[in-house]
Amino acid sequence: MAGDLGQRIGKREPFETKEEEALLNLVRTADRVQARVARLLKEHGLTPAQYNVLRILRGLGRPTPILEVAERMLTETPGITGLIDRLEKLELVRRQRCEHDRRVIFVVLGPKGADMLAALEGPTAELRSALLSGLDEGDLSTLIRLLDRVREPLEGP
Repeated sequence: MAGDLGQRIGKREPFETKEEEALLNLVRTADRVQARVARLLKEHGLTPAQYNVLRILRGLGRPTPILEVAERMLTETPGITGLIDRLEKLELVRRQRCEHDRRVIFVVLGPKGADMLAALEGPTAELRSALLSGLDEGDLSTLIRLLDRVREPLEGP
């Protein structure tokens, strides 16, 4: 039901501004979506950040410097080295030194990582559809455009 956040969170007074209502709606929605995604990934032994790394590596299709992986993450991830360590222990990725600059370490998607992503394609597509089932194509385009406008000033160059 539209406009029911105040009621859901037990707010006694109306929101002070539309900005407050919009921001709290955004935070609440992001939390609910992240929780559902995390639950699905946990069933497969992954965290959202680990899944994000695997998708980045698959999308690039090449050995990728760890810092580039960190820059492409959807969420801020200060412990990228530890994240890669855990993925390596699970044998989902492997590290590879750069031949030209031994200081640079690449990350490569391993066969088990590719298999994991393949196994998650159906379940993640079903979840996306379920989460966004109330929106048509026009709504989705509007949502994407508005979220881009909110996020744009918050992201660096």
